[in-house]
Formats: sequence, structure tokens, C-alpha cells
Amino acid sequence: MLKRKELSLSSIFVYSLLLNAGSSFMWPLVTMYINDYLHKSLMVSGFTLLMMSLCMILGNYLGGYLFDRWSAYKTSMIGISVSSIAIVLLIFFHGWPIFAFLLMFLGLGDGMNLTLLNSYATKVTSKSSRYVFNLLYIGLNLGVVIGTAMVGYLLKFGVHTVFITASFFYVVLWLMTLLKFDVDFSENTNSLASKAVKPNRQLTTNHNKSIIYSICLMVFFIYLSYTLWESVMSVHMVNMGISFEKYSTLWTINGLIIVLGQPIVNYLGRRFNMQKQIFLGVFIFGISFILLLLTKNYVSFVVVMVILTVGEIMGLPDVPAWIDNLSSPIEKGKYQGFFNSFMSFGRALSPLYGGLFVEYLGYNSLFIISTVLILGSLIYVMHKNKKAVS
Repeated sequence: MLKRKELSLSSIFVYSLLLNAGSSFMWPLVTMYINDYLHKSLMVSGFTLLMMSLCMILGNYLGGYLFDRWSAYKTSMIGISVSSIAIVLLIFFHGWPIFAFLLMFLGLGDGMNLTLLNSYATKVTSKSSRYVFNLLYIGLNLGVVIGTAMVGYLLKFGVHTVFITASFFYVVLWLMTLLKFDVDFSENTNSLASKAVKPNRQLTTNHNKSIIYSICLMVFFIYLSYTLWESVMSVHMVNMGISFEKYSTLWTINGLIIVLGQPIVNYLGRRFNMQKQIFLGVFIFGISFILLLLTKNYVSFVVVMVILTVGEIMGLPDVPAWIDNLSSPIEKGKYQGFFNSFMSFGRALSPLYGGLFVEYLGYNSLFIISTVLILGSLIYVMHKNKKAVS
């Protein structure tokens, strides 16, 4: 039986949706579960999330490295097996400290899974990389909306129910990986090798590496700031007399705008240069943080979230596609791993970064420095890109 030469678009979309739905069960749950159920401090829960994120970064690196240098299929099976075993064990063992220990394995597996999905996406030739990664982004956000919506409802029936439901998603992903991810990339690789005069001709150029590293730095600052909405912003809004339920509704608004607006942006984006669209989107995204200085009521927070989300759907989905275009064919997994690692590292440091700024300098200083970091890194990327093409 002949192997497929690429993963189908439907498989990419469904995998992205299921993976992000399954992982979204855990992120909102961890801090609350460690504090309210296991009776540990916020510092302990923050450290646990940091260790989980660091394991995810390690998984990002391993996934990309092994995709390029070993076996994409075997690596995919290892990644999803690690995640699946960890989440199934949580059904039976979720006391302290085994809960934190299993979370680290879950982070390691998910880090591999996310990078491998991006790496498989780079090998799709039936559609442009821009189209493929936009589809991935829709699947990601639809999965997050489904996962976060379900966990709040299921927790009423006990934490066992949450872990069992999350395990169902991962078992389906394991079966899907087993049946769909055995793709043969050898013909593509051999073709590239036969055209190369020297081995180093296949490597990413120094100019492109420089742009990729600057993009990854920008991604780090974007997610360092974006994740503030998941941590300190909830406290900020509650302190202003806005209920937690209204805060949660902001994420529903965010998800709906992404799911409904992304196909429109994807269609209109065909008429525009990808880099310029990314620059405009990141600029709008960055400006939304300085607008938080003016928020005094719930309606103003909704307006800022809408502006942030518009910038997000314009700028962020095309970033891995841009990195894909800059990467050499034999290093696509490596640089997708870099992208996911910087994103994960930004998310990992964000609660500590936000907490320190709020404690010592206040919310306004946090919003200002976040804007400066995003726009400063954007200017740096624009400079590197202009220098490379000139």
C-alpha cells in the first residue's frame, strides 16, 4: 500500500481542533485545582505552570529536531503517547505532588505534538502555506473555545469527569496519529538532495536565519503580553467591580471573532503582501495594550478585546507560514520548533512578569511596557526584513 505524500487538510484541521480542545481543559483548571482542591499557594501553582511550560518548550525542540533528523511518524506517536498516558493517569492519580509531575509529562508531549503538527503542515503542497496555517489557527481557536466552555460545565460533576473527557480527546488523537500520520516525505527529500551541489546549500541562509530569530523574539513579546489577559487581567477587572463571569465572556467574544473573522481575513489576505499584513496586525495588537490605560468600565474592555482580536487574526496566523517560507526544506521542523518554543516561553514567563510589574509598578506601567516591547520588536523585525530584501 502506497503511503501518502502529505497530510490532508481535513486531518490537519481536526487534529488542531482536538489537540487544543483537549489541552484547553487543563490550562484554566490548574491554578484553581491546586489552590482550591489541593490547598497549595498561588506561588506553588505558578511554579507548577512554569515547569509545565518549560517541559513544553523542551517538547517543542525535540519535536522539531526529530522531525528533521529521525522519523516524523515515530516522533508523532511518541509525542501523543506521552500526552495520552499522562492525561489518563490523571484520572486515577491527581493528588499532590503526582498531579504536578504528570502535568510536566503532559506539557512535554503537547510541546512535541504542536511542533509536529506545524511541521507536517509545512509539507502540504496542495495549498499555499499561508492557507494551511490559517486553517490551523482556526482549528486552534475553535478548540480553545470548545475546551474552555466544556471545562466550566464538566467541573460541576467532579474533577474525574474533566480528566475522563480530556482523555477521550487524547485517545482519539492517538488513533488519528496512528492511522493518518504515517506519511512518506522521502521523495521530496531525495528530490531536494539531488538538486543540491553542496550539503550546506540546503541549509537556511544567514539572512533568513536573522529574520527568523527576530520574528521569534517578536512572538515571545507578543505572548508575554497576550497571556496577561489570562492571568492578571482577571484580577484587575474584578478589582474594578466587574464580575468574573463578564471577564470570561471576553474570551467567548475573542473566540467567536477569530472563528468567524479568520476565513474573511484569509480571503482578503490573498490580495495583500503577507509581511505587510503581519506588520499591520501586530501593530494593531500592540496598540490595544496602551488603550487599556483608558478602560474604566466593561464596555471599554470589550472594545479593547475586539481591537486586540482584530490585530490577532490579521497578524498572528501568518507568522508560522512566513517562517516556513524562510526555512530551507530540510530545516522546517527545526524553525517551527523555534517558533513554538518562543511562544511557549512567553506564555511561561507572563504570569511572573505581570505579577512583578503589578506589585511594584502598577497596571498602567505594565500596559505601557507591554506596548513598547511589542512595537519595539515589530520595528526590529521590519528593519531586518527591509535589510534582507534590499
